Amino acid sequence: MDLLATTSAVAVSSYALLSTIYKSAQALYAQPTNPSSLQNDLEQAGVVLPSVDVIVPCFNEDPNTLSECLASIASQDYAGKLRVIVVDDGSANRDLLGPVHKIYASDPRFRIILMAKNVGKRKAQIAAIRSSSGDLVLNVDSDTILAVDVVTKLVSKMQDPDVGAAMGQLVASNRNETWLTKLIDMEYWLACNEERAAQARFGAVMCCCGPCAMYRRSALALLLDQYETQFFRGKPSDFGEDRHLTILMLKAGFRTEYVPDAIAATVVPDSLGPYLRQQLRWARSTFRDTFLALRLLPELDRYLTLDVVGQNLGPLLLALSSLAALAQFVIGGSVAWWTVLTIAAMTMVRCSVAAFRARDMRFLGFSLHTPINIFLLLPMKAYALCTLSNSDWLSRKVMVASDGENKAVIPHAATGISSARSGVSSAAICKPGLSHRASSVAATESVCGPERSSAYK
Repeated sequence: MDLLATTSAVAVSSYALLSTIYKSAQALYAQPTNPSSLQNDLEQAGVVLPSVDVIVPCFNEDPNTLSECLASIASQDYAGKLRVIVVDDGSANRDLLGPVHKIYASDPRFRIILMAKNVGKRKAQIAAIRSSSGDLVLNVDSDTILAVDVVTKLVSKMQDPDVGAAMGQLVASNRNETWLTKLIDMEYWLACNEERAAQARFGAVMCCCGPCAMYRRSALALLLDQYETQFFRGKPSDFGEDRHLTILMLKAGFRTEYVPDAIAATVVPDSLGPYLRQQLRWARSTFRDTFLALRLLPELDRYLTLDVVGQNLGPLLLALSSLAALAQFVIGGSVAWWTVLTIAAMTMVRCSVAAFRARDMRFLGFSLHTPINIFLLLPMKAYALCTLSNSDWLSRKVMVASDGENKAVIPHAATGISSARSGVSSAAICKPGLSHRASSVAATESVCGPERSSAYK
């Protein structure tokens, strides 16, 4: 019993010390700096704006969700050349998506690629990149809605030739659906405005998130073969594409940045099952790329070493202290009060700091994430570590209804969102209708049909 109590106390004390140092440094470096003048430069007369290709991989997406995503891209206020490539990766509900494809096929900026069969998000994305020609490539998930100025703001950051990739701030478009979506929305705010913001101070965002990430084409040209042929234990690695591509960018010597006022609203899981499956997939990809990231640390600022240690050793210490405390309770019936009170105090301090920084008292409710982390996420991460070779996406499965009709299991977008809900100041994310766009463009040569689908078999 004494051994269990001592182990729990030492582990949780070490966790508290490490977290205090790490989170204090993170909060310091996450403070916003003076805005760059690059965006003003973009607005000056005579400036030649880079062309941007927007890549939208799509698999079993809800038609309304895809429509809202494409409408937000079509309504971008970017003054430069904008092209959009939508890649349908062998969706089972393609007959339902057909009307959406037809509407945007009539817009000369849009091109629809129909893959003959499902090949996975990474290969679908690569097929679109190789068929594009823009100076910059913006990857957008098919369940994501962009604020009208996202492209302009990301391009302003990419004006620096040393920047290979930049991501925007993510918020949950369906935040008000359930208690879990509210929690995930806060989790996204913390991940973006604490973790990524601090990493961006040193030009080394470790993961430019897939829903809204822009890349430099010249950098992609150097890395695309490595990106496509990632293997783990002799098997192709089919997920974690955003983290792996970001690390490849850093490894090649490019900076990776975070743009907090480029707001993108994305659909998040609304129940624990899909959320845990998503977290399991993310945990596996993080573990797979950990060693590749460790090789970069000697070339980066010392804070990035602290960041990696805090994100990996911290959960280990928390898990150890929790297991020892649980064993102490089960075996001896005594409560490890030091462990319980320390974890509770650390939770309240973190939530209070987040509420102060975001100017939003709802972040006090993020304390609910602590028991979810201890009892669900930490065991799930241990399972992920033991099953690293499993490459199942664990999502977007297709089921057959009783009448024999194929139906996709897919999320549904909310009816609207503004960035004010996420605790940041920016223009509201708008989702315009489609009819005006479809009627105001000329028809182009066939971009939706067998001719396109056979190009990337």
